[in-house]
Amino acid sequence: MILKMKKYKVLGLMLTATMLLQGCNDFLDKEPLGRETDTNYFSDSTNTLLAINAAYDAASYDEGNDGLGNYLPHNYEWMFGDVLSDDAEKGSTPSDFLDIQYIKEWRALPTNGPVSGVWGNLWIGIYRSNWVLKNIETAPISETLKNRVKGEAHFLRGYYYFYLARLFGGMPLFSEPVKTSEYSATKRSTLAETYAFIEADLEQAIQLLPEKNQYTAVDLGRATKGAARGYLARAIMYQLGMDNTNNHTWQEVYDLTNAISQSGQYGLTANYAAIFDEESENNIESIFEVQAKESGQTWGTIKTGTTNNVIQNNRSTWGWGFNNPTANLASAFEPNDPRKAMTLYGNNDVLFGVVQKVSYPDENMTGFLNRKAAIVQPAQASASGQNIRKMRYAEVLLMKAEAAAHIGNETEARTAVNMIRQRARKSTLPKGSKVGTSTYDPTNIPATALPDITSAVTGQALLQAILHERRVELGMEQLRFWDQVRTGTYMNSLSGDVKTRAMAHSIPGSVNPVPVLPIPLNEVQTWGLEQNPGY
Repeated sequence: MILKMKKYKVLGLMLTATMLLQGCNDFLDKEPLGRETDTNYFSDSTNTLLAINAAYDAASYDEGNDGLGNYLPHNYEWMFGDVLSDDAEKGSTPSDFLDIQYIKEWRALPTNGPVSGVWGNLWIGIYRSNWVLKNIETAPISETLKNRVKGEAHFLRGYYYFYLARLFGGMPLFSEPVKTSEYSATKRSTLAETYAFIEADLEQAIQLLPEKNQYTAVDLGRATKGAARGYLARAIMYQLGMDNTNNHTWQEVYDLTNAISQSGQYGLTANYAAIFDEESENNIESIFEVQAKESGQTWGTIKTGTTNNVIQNNRSTWGWGFNNPTANLASAFEPNDPRKAMTLYGNNDVLFGVVQKVSYPDENMTGFLNRKAAIVQPAQASASGQNIRKMRYAEVLLMKAEAAAHIGNETEARTAVNMIRQRARKSTLPKGSKVGTSTYDPTNIPATALPDITSAVTGQALLQAILHERRVELGMEQLRFWDQVRTGTYMNSLSGDVKTRAMAHSIPGSVNPVPVLPIPLNEVQTWGLEQNPGY
């Protein structure tokens, strides 16, 4: 491994032609330019690890360069999970990056930049995962490493397909690398069939992957048995509220999340305010996070690091000002909840010891910016090293609480939620919340703030308390849109033409309608894929 898996970038891969987009790029029909080929690349453990690192790599793409000289468009998950929801607006200036606003208003065309970007990058990840699975069996490496790499590839393929299914619905399902000449013969599967494929991958990953503590320090960031269970629980939970053609139950969600709790591998970070700071990367609460390594590279040259921070931060200093938290989200926090200050910030708030000036409404749509994406101001707008947290143990506890409430175990549901609330009320202010300081200062909130959920809260009131806790605990972590859709509250949060368009672009799930984005134009025209409703 290279630099504790920071960024998964595989420099000097020589996997050029065989490691590009599945079904969407003519490069697939070219001969490899280097000496390594499909038949000899998996010749030792070093090459095998480089190959699986390349499969991780696609999870980290945002803006810049994929390490093979190919420019990649924006495709940050917050454009969908946050901005489509009631938690965030596009942000920046009104005319800046209108493609995001078109997504929010359900006016995106099949040529939309973020839509095409996320589609292409996820298929790169699927192709690379399939390439590993096809060749790993003959690799002359130990069975232990072989099984682990297979587990990682199954996890990643499931991860990428899950991302695609949430955005676009049913997908063509590939269990091995497919050449462009074979791609046009494929058809889109149903949403339920796609989820079944995802589940099979994640179940395989559970069987094959080690626990978190079985990895060494140089393997930080690799998929674990806990991550596979967490994503399978999330996938089943989403189906329960969207399209449950596969007949899942809340008991399955409970069993998966309870197994994570009972594994002894995870816990809550003591201080909520520290979760997104560098010192908390890959800590006890981390289920899965995308790794990044800071670099001085800037736009168009980025091979490591992420611009996720730059694009969401203050235009008055070093950011572009996108993904603005809403007043609706701000008002969802209970009085004196320390998590609010770590979720959003506004004009005259202090970050890392510096007073922030947020221009509103000229360069901001709500008056707020995303505190979880903030880092110490760099000298230039360059790639940062902040890992992107994709799943935390807090979310697992909240999934467990929701499942327990649904199956009648309300005492355990309240216990799980109260663990989250107890951590929150003991937390500090974010780092450097006073001018000129870089410390975590106490909040000095009243002892009565954020009281435990009592036994008097039961039935539907308990479920609502759990959903409330999900929103304030996981705010601006790209989950809110999917929670709104699965709970049937998304459409009711819309009005007028936006609601009409969202309904017109929805798949009629067996539980709630599932709004989906357009399949990119090239995939429809070149490969004959069926377009989504209303596009």
